[in-house]
Amino acid sequence: AVAMFRGRMSTKDIEEQMHQVQGRNSSFFVEWIPNNIKSSLCDVAPKGLKMSVTFIANTTAIQEMFKRVSDQFTSMFRRKAFLHWYTGEGMDEMEFTEAESNINDLIAEYTQYQEASAYEDDFDE
Repeated sequence: AVAMFRGRMSTKDIEEQMHQVQGRNSSFFVEWIPNNIKSSLCDVAPKGLKMSVTFIANTTAIQEMFKRVSDQFTSMFRRKAFLHWYTGEGMDEMEFTEAESNINDLIAEYTQYQEASAYEDDFDE
């Protein structure tokens, strides 16, 4: 995860805030990635504000969006909907099959990490 701060603030305050965020949300962070929140500071505040922060994190919840896209793609691809537009421009049907395989591999990988995390939580209790 990364937190990007803008405005006048001390790095000590930033580190304290990030430590609190990680402490309150420890179940969402994996232990096998040490120091898993990076922070940066730009002392120029956004126009009209004294300060701001943007927080970006990767989460296994994104797999739900990938599943939805995959289901929609599979439904259309099986009917060959719109396929002629792409093959007419030089794409091969095999490229779509490969893309489908790639997204399914990605979903499986996210599921693996989610299940590993849930499996570890069962042993913590």
